[in-house]
Amino acid sequence: MVSTASGQVRGVVEGGAAVFKGIPFAAPPVGALRWAPPAPPKSWAEPRDASDYGPICSQPPRPDGVVAAGGNRPQSEDCLYLNVWAPKSAKAAPVMVWIHGGAHRFGSGEGPIYEGGAFVRDGVILVTINYRLGAMGYFAHPALTKAAKADAPLGSYGLMDQMAALAWVKKNIAGFGGDPKNVTVFGESAGGSSILALLATPTAKGLFDKAIVESGGGWQKPMGLAAQEREGVQTMKALGLAADASLEEMRAVPAAKLAAAPQVAGAGGVGPFPDGRLLKESPQEAFAGGRAIDVPLIIGSNSFEASLMRNFPIDAQAALGRMTSDQKAAYGGLGSDQATIDALYTDTVMGGPARWVAGKAATGAPSFLYHFSYVAQAQRGRVPGAGHGSEIVYVFGTASKILGREPAAEDQAMSSLMHSCWIGFAKTGRPACQGGQAWPAYDPGKDQLMEFGVSSGVRTNFRKPQLDADQKAAGL
Repeated sequence: MVSTASGQVRGVVEGGAAVFKGIPFAAPPVGALRWAPPAPPKSWAEPRDASDYGPICSQPPRPDGVVAAGGNRPQSEDCLYLNVWAPKSAKAAPVMVWIHGGAHRFGSGEGPIYEGGAFVRDGVILVTINYRLGAMGYFAHPALTKAAKADAPLGSYGLMDQMAALAWVKKNIAGFGGDPKNVTVFGESAGGSSILALLATPTAKGLFDKAIVESGGGWQKPMGLAAQEREGVQTMKALGLAADASLEEMRAVPAAKLAAAPQVAGAGGVGPFPDGRLLKESPQEAFAGGRAIDVPLIIGSNSFEASLMRNFPIDAQAALGRMTSDQKAAYGGLGSDQATIDALYTDTVMGGPARWVAGKAATGAPSFLYHFSYVAQAQRGRVPGAGHGSEIVYVFGTASKILGREPAAEDQAMSSLMHSCWIGFAKTGRPACQGGQAWPAYDPGKDQLMEFGVSSGVRTNFRKPQLDADQKAAGL
C-alpha cells in the first residue's frame, strides 16, 4: 500500500518487485476535457486497486497488423494511467520513465515487453505511461484556438500528458521508494521524438534529470499552428463535419471514429508541433540555437531503420532524385537502388539526426551516441540488420516474454550489456556498462560512438562520409 497525492493505491508483489498498475495521473480527457490540457485526477477515499493495467488509449489497427504493446486490452479515451515497478525495500532509488513508441498513433505503456523486473533487480524504479494518440493527442482547429485563453497551450495534448505524468512522478515517487531528484526519461521512436520535444519545451525543465532517445529522429520539421488548424478542419470534414463545426459537435465524435480519422500533418508526421505557446520551436531549432534543456543524454539508432518503410513507404525514385552530388558519391557502390534507399533512409531519418543532436548537446552536459546493429542469433541471415525498435527487448531484458523461452546465450549477453549501460546512466549520468565497457562522451571533433553489435565497442568516424553528406544536404 502506497499513499499518493490522490489517495492510497494497493499493488501486488511479483518476485522482488512491488508492482502498481493503472494509477491515474490525470483526469479522464473526455467530454469538455477532450483537446484540453490534462487536469489533475480526482481524489479517492478508499484504497484503489492497482493490480491491473488501465485501458490503452484509443487507436486504429496498425497497418502491419502487429498488436500494440498492451495487446488486445480494452481501448478508451479514458486512458491516462501509469504503472510502477519498484524494489520492495527501495529508498531514494533512481527512477526511469518510459515513453512508448508507435508513430504517435499506436501503442501503450502496457504489456510484457515493458515490464520492469530487470530494472527492479538492479535497484531502479520503472514507470511506464500512456498518452493521448492520433487526433485526440495531436490536433488543432480554429474553434479550439478561439476558445482557448491567450496563453493556454494548444495542439500537442499527448506531449502535455507526458509532462503531467512526469510531474506526477516528481510529486509522488518518493512514496514508492524513488528519488524525485534522479529521474531519467527514455523512449523509442515516437517516444524518442517526444523526448526531443520535451527537451525543446522550456516549461518541461525540472521534470526530469537525464534523457535517453532511441531512434527518435531530430530533423523532423513539423507544421506550425496555422497549418495544423487547416489539417484539423480537413480531418473533421473527413468525419462528416462542416468547416465551421462547433467544439460540442467535434467532442461528440466517438473516440473510435476519431482514432481512425485520417491525419496528414505534413512531412513531420503526426506528433508534437510548435504552437507558439507550449512548444515555441521545433527540436531541431532548439538544438541548433543552443536552447534545448541541458541534461545528460544518450541518443542513437539502429542499423536497419529502413524497416520503417514497410509502414511508412516513400517514393524511392523521388528520393534518389533528390540526392545531392555529395550523397551520390558517399552512397555509391551499394549495388542496387533499393540498397541505396535503405541506407539513405536509415541515415537521414535516424542515424544522421542522432549524431547531429549528440554534437549539439555535447557543449553542455555530456551526450553519448550509440549505434545498435545486433541481430538475434536465430534471425541472422534472414534480416538485413537491426530493425526499428529491435533494441527494446534488450534494454528491458524481456526477450523471453516474446519468445516464450529463454533467449540464446549470445542474445542474453547483449541484453545484459545494453541494459547495464542504461541502468548505469540512470544511476550516475554516465553509461557505466557491464564489464567496464568503455563508452566515451560524444565529441564532434573525435566522432566516437558505442556500437552494440555481434562485436560491440567504440567506433570512430562511423559512416562519416555518408552522415556528413546527409547533414550538409539538410542544411545543417
